[in-house]
Amino acid sequence: MAQPDPAWLDSMYNNRALVPGFATHLAGFAERSVQARRDLKCELDLAYGDGPGETLDVFPAPKPHAPVAVFIHGGYWRALDKSDHSFVAAALHELGACTVVPNYALCPAVSVAHICLQQMRALAWVWRNIDRFGADPKRITVLGHSAGGHLAAMALSCLWPRLAADLPADLVKSALSISGLFDMPPVAQTPFLRDDLRLSEAEAVRVSPAFMPAPRSGRLYTVVGADESAEFLRQNRLIQKAWGRRRVPVCEALPGRQHFSVLEALCEPGHRLNQLAAELIQ
Repeated sequence: MAQPDPAWLDSMYNNRALVPGFATHLAGFAERSVQARRDLKCELDLAYGDGPGETLDVFPAPKPHAPVAVFIHGGYWRALDKSDHSFVAAALHELGACTVVPNYALCPAVSVAHICLQQMRALAWVWRNIDRFGADPKRITVLGHSAGGHLAAMALSCLWPRLAADLPADLVKSALSISGLFDMPPVAQTPFLRDDLRLSEAEAVRVSPAFMPAPRSGRLYTVVGADESAEFLRQNRLIQKAWGRRRVPVCEALPGRQHFSVLEALCEPGHRLNQLAAELIQ
């Protein structure tokens, strides 16, 4: 099979080049995140493990026995931080959720597979500990953007009892992937990512949700900005084709949104993406 053209791959996956105003979006995320940490009750930098990056932030819900929303940030597994995404907690708080924002170590210091395992351990910590924040561990939804969308899908497909005997098979009840990545070989071959991700072809296949069996339970909603690249649109359609409509009943491209503004839609009351999050969480 012919390998994709390297320049074409960069043109499909380099979102910062595709969105000239990306820095304005990221600056807005950071500014709104500082405000969210000021306005909301929160406990920051709680350890879910002993390794680098293994901390998380908890934003308790306004009422007890609340559902849990775990938001996993993007950055192509090699950039950004949970502190850049606290702003999501403000929107999820309005939906009545206790919000958890985990961190993870970044490539190339660790592998993508290692990051996947870190996020599963973070979710195990949530299941074991979130009741002390007044939330219900039986109602966990995972949301993620970009690389975080990939990790959200991995969480839904995780065989939890194999990770630890005390964990229920349906630890994650549902997931929302925003501009997620499910077919990793082309991502691994993309020049501006290749040296940091360092994924062999076999490793890329192994961490591709689209090449895994459909989860045994739960629902995955997938969305992408309609103005994103053809590859992000393909990736979004692919996971529904791979897992089927029973597990992926929602697969949509949101009009007028690109890779960064699509995440902002999550925080806009009344927007389709905000409504989809509410459906899964509540």
